[in-house]
Amino acid sequence: MTTYTLPVGPLHVALEEPMYFQVEIDGETVKGLDITAGHVHRGMESLAMQRNYFQNITLTERLCSLCSNSHPCTYCMAIENLAGIIIPPRAAFLRVVADEIKRVASNLFNVGIMAHIIGFESLFMHVMEIRELAQDAKEEVYGNRMDLAANCIGGVKYDLDTETERLLRRQLEKLKKPLDEIYALYEKDPLVKARTQGVGVLPKHEAVRMAVVGPVARGSGVAYDIRDKAPYSAYDQLSFSVQTETRGDVQSRALVRLREAMDAISLIEQSLDMMPGGPIVPTRLPDIPEGQSVARSEAPRGELIYYLKSDGSDRPQRLKWRVPTYMNWEALHVMMKECKISDIPLIVNSIDPCISCTER
Repeated sequence: MTTYTLPVGPLHVALEEPMYFQVEIDGETVKGLDITAGHVHRGMESLAMQRNYFQNITLTERLCSLCSNSHPCTYCMAIENLAGIIIPPRAAFLRVVADEIKRVASNLFNVGIMAHIIGFESLFMHVMEIRELAQDAKEEVYGNRMDLAANCIGGVKYDLDTETERLLRRQLEKLKKPLDEIYALYEKDPLVKARTQGVGVLPKHEAVRMAVVGPVARGSGVAYDIRDKAPYSAYDQLSFSVQTETRGDVQSRALVRLREAMDAISLIEQSLDMMPGGPIVPTRLPDIPEGQSVARSEAPRGELIYYLKSDGSDRPQRLKWRVPTYMNWEALHVMMKECKISDIPLIVNSIDPCISCTER
């Protein structure tokens, strides 16, 4: 049978964001893949060097909607590491709350889209309905459903009073039973299993070789989580498990994300239980000195790294970030090998790509 090249993207009904693949096809089977990037390049790193440190908190929050708390939080951590700023204990726990409520919403969005791709529309709508509980909680606590505007240099910009904390706990409680129910569906439903088990397999040795991160790595049995390996904020005081699966297929990555959403609820509740009193920002901030620093966090998609270089002025001399998708999309070469054309959107979705923050 003749081999031919099938273009997929950059604008395609099966893709959430502009991506361009040249897929080498033999019949209905994928034999090779070439990924072309750069279709949504926005020059964000260049823009960051034209703004002062405080303005960049707003800019970094707009890199990605689903990781919109992880970017400014990690950026602030890079500044704090450089300037020797210690955030107040209460602010550390409040950062965990903001990070984890975003993780719940982000992970549910991805597994919901997976159900949509395989044609399980009732499950898709059910997952998105459950996600609305997290969205409503964000709106009540932060005033926004997507960009929380929770972080500032040296701490956070929001606090929880008794009434808001009680509302947040109620919303978290409402999430628990539905999450258990949809987890059982993703684990045991015949349709989900038929379309996701054994599809887009990334073996553990390939995951290690390609240095993938986040649920993609953990779905292949690599127990790597920055919250565990290099704790930040208040994660060293909280209890959680690094969730892993061993098959490395589409279903494994979905199950990891669902269990991490359950863990996120536990982490928020622990943070609320252990929340100390006190200020949420330092009384004064020092000048940002000349030098370099790095900060890492575990975004919903995986390890997020920020590099900051300062010349002592009020603007960064260089700001650079490495996002999880940058590491994960190369693994598509392994995942798509010998897959069927119909599985391409399903496999691409399983790495939860964020093109806008990758093509920066």
